[in-house]
Amino acid sequence: MTAARLSVLLLALLVPVALLSLLVGEVPVSALLRDPDLARMLFTELRLPRLVLAAAAGAALGISGAALQGLLRNPLASPDILGTSAGAALGAVVTGYFLGFSGTIAMAGGGIAGALIALVLLLLLAGRGASSTTLILAGVAISALGGAMMNLALALAASPFAFYDMMFWLLGSFADRSVAHVGVGLPAMLIGSALVFSASRGLDALALGEDVAATLGHDVRPMRWRIVGGSAIAVGGAVAVAGIIGFVGLIVPHLVRPLVRNRPGPALLPSAVAGAVLLVAADIATRFPLNGKTLPIGVVTAMLGAPFFLWLILSRRGVQS
Repeated sequence: MTAARLSVLLLALLVPVALLSLLVGEVPVSALLRDPDLARMLFTELRLPRLVLAAAAGAALGISGAALQGLLRNPLASPDILGTSAGAALGAVVTGYFLGFSGTIAMAGGGIAGALIALVLLLLLAGRGASSTTLILAGVAISALGGAMMNLALALAASPFAFYDMMFWLLGSFADRSVAHVGVGLPAMLIGSALVFSASRGLDALALGEDVAATLGHDVRPMRWRIVGGSAIAVGGAVAVAGIIGFVGLIVPHLVRPLVRNRPGPALLPSAVAGAVLLVAADIATRFPLNGKTLPIGVVTAMLGAPFFLWLILSRRGVQS
């Protein structure tokens, strides 16, 4: 199947899922039909921004995961591997709870700044002309450092309310997102995804090895940094407005790649659309409380992704043996 045809099919699936996202919520449809003003306010100020952010974040995570797996030639790679999510979350936490800038734009800007700082640290640690293995090691180091600093930030939270607020945000949520969040997070996700997609032609050659890709006329170093930088900006924008949402960048490429003959380049666009479908559907699932409590979306994606991750590891062990 061609990438274009698969993308169209996935877009056709996204349409009913998006409509369901607009209709499902605490306020029933019957009440909205009786009060048009309430319906207009609810759709334009809450549900539509929530839908846009969920779809954009899913697309950013999906395309970033597909590109990183192709770049690193590692099916276990995901956007988190480069420390982007940890950097973005740490930047937003520091901005909102320690610098005192708790506004929507300030926290989202702090998250994007944190993602870019993580990228700069990655460049400094890896050095010029770094190999894929060095990039992975540098990303793991940055993720560990960001996680440790976030734990410190949680331990030093000024009040229990701030602690629980940070914890819920770090687990991921699109609840109560507004047009202001869209205005801050969406441009970063679009710019980052566009940078990643611009490297799609060279990914197929890179799958044969960096030397082979260079022989075929592809400049590997700029392509590598377009993918790394683009994923940092895109995922940073998503984390800044929704918190850390794991496993989407891992699951989606594995579902898409077999349908495009395991070619990493053509898998980028379908992975973006599939990521949007998955995250919008997961966001719908969070609106049904369990034991009277709403689940963060990061918990829902982890419940889907962790078994898939274990299955992937076991299947690879069987191939290697």
